[in-house]
Amino acid sequence: MAHLSRRDFLKLTASAFAGMAFSPFLQNLGMFDDAQQVRVTTSSVSVYSQPNDQSLMTGQWFRDELVNVYQEVNSGTPAYNPIWYRVWGGYIHRGRTQKVKVLFNEPLTTIPDGTQQLSELTVPYTQAMRYSKTYGWQPNLRLYYGSVHWIDGIDEGPDDQPWYRIFDDLVGVPYHVQAIHLRPIPFEEWSLITPEAPFENKRIEVNLSTQILTAYEYDQIVFQTNISSGIPAGRPSPKVISTKTPNGEFRIFEKYPSKHMGNGNLFADLDDYELPGVPWTSFFTETGIAFHGTYWHDNFGTPMSRGCINMRIEEAKWLFRWTQPLHKFDSILNIGYGTRVVITP
Repeated sequence: MAHLSRRDFLKLTASAFAGMAFSPFLQNLGMFDDAQQVRVTTSSVSVYSQPNDQSLMTGQWFRDELVNVYQEVNSGTPAYNPIWYRVWGGYIHRGRTQKVKVLFNEPLTTIPDGTQQLSELTVPYTQAMRYSKTYGWQPNLRLYYGSVHWIDGIDEGPDDQPWYRIFDDLVGVPYHVQAIHLRPIPFEEWSLITPEAPFENKRIEVNLSTQILTAYEYDQIVFQTNISSGIPAGRPSPKVISTKTPNGEFRIFEKYPSKHMGNGNLFADLDDYELPGVPWTSFFTETGIAFHGTYWHDNFGTPMSRGCINMRIEEAKWLFRWTQPLHKFDSILNIGYGTRVVITP
């Protein structure tokens, strides 16, 4: 695997932009309308003749297919998430989709040795690749729009264009992603919000019955949204971790701008529980329960998780910035006695 001179890098950058329209992860790129397209996030979603699941089923879309949306419709059902999308042939519910865009980025020219740069994926999905001397380039994880990743190097990729080397907090070996698919995130975008507010004058309350999260500053509401907590199935056996979000009072004690959740299997199937680059993760229990951004559903208002508090990505980012412990721009995690969290049934 070659490391790049500046002259070679500039040549590769030029060729990368020249070839963007031929990126293999999307077909019909010239027809793409990034304001009206969603990605299917589960094995399949059904298309109905009307915006409800009691009407005639007219078709299906499958995982990672991109669907043009012509209109958003509030049908009133289900009550917690009544939004349906009018698509070709009928309507799909938004719960198992993700709004996406295609935004290409100018590659960085260098990453200083010993440092890392936070970045976010700005295309619907991309295929990460792993290099080894024995097998060459091999595909492994698929990364999704809105996921967040640490870049720690730039190499020549399998297409002779610049690819970023990704540092993964769970995987022991690096993998690579096309540089034009990742946007470096300046630190000012995720620095602390209202640092002047005293530590004990901020708190988060989550009501599991209403699936509402409320943030207070000086006992005034500064933020409120619906979330998806853990599925209240309990713990079927001692060997299985409960998916129920615990009640009680906690403190945020560990924060990761990017967190790989799962087993760290580079060659996991798409249906496996493998979630690299979970964005803006704030842990508040020793058993791994956290607030975090969610790129695998848009079904907030009902329990969906394995115990964590699922949030929209931008809202999880706000919470990450607003809470303590403080975070450093070049640190993969930050530990400390943090913001109070109160969870009620």
